[in-house]
Amino acid sequence: MRRRDIFRLSLAGSAGLFGLRPVKAAAVEEERQKVAYHLSDLDKVGFILGNIKNHYEGTGGKVEIVLVVHGPALAAFNSKSASAAISSRFSGLVRETPHACANTMHGMDIALTDLLDGFHAAETGGVVKLAELQRQGYAYLRP
Repeated sequence: MRRRDIFRLSLAGSAGLFGLRPVKAAAVEEERQKVAYHLSDLDKVGFILGNIKNHYEGTGGKVEIVLVVHGPALAAFNSKSASAAISSRFSGLVRETPHACANTMHGMDIALTDLLDGFHAAETGGVVKLAELQRQGYAYLRP
């Protein structure tokens, strides 16, 4: 009887080990972070672009970053007046879609075509877009 119990225990342990392998593999695939950066302060544009660069480098590119810009910060991305530093840093970071608040664009009389290449309009507003991203599992960062 003891041999039979030992055999059953070994068989159950082996089945348990094989059952854990797919779970472990799935956990590795989910390591890609999803982050929404919120930018509204004009004086923080360079700082946040630096944070995004560091975030990509720190994760080895295993991150999905969405930048949502509204308020005074949007003026920094106007293609006619953007500094060369902001323009080059921004173009180097556009891997995911940056979103510009449609309400801010309307208030500042800025069209989507006036912004640096890559922007999409957050038609329902920047803060609404941020809430939608959070609902989709994005971590919210506002440095």
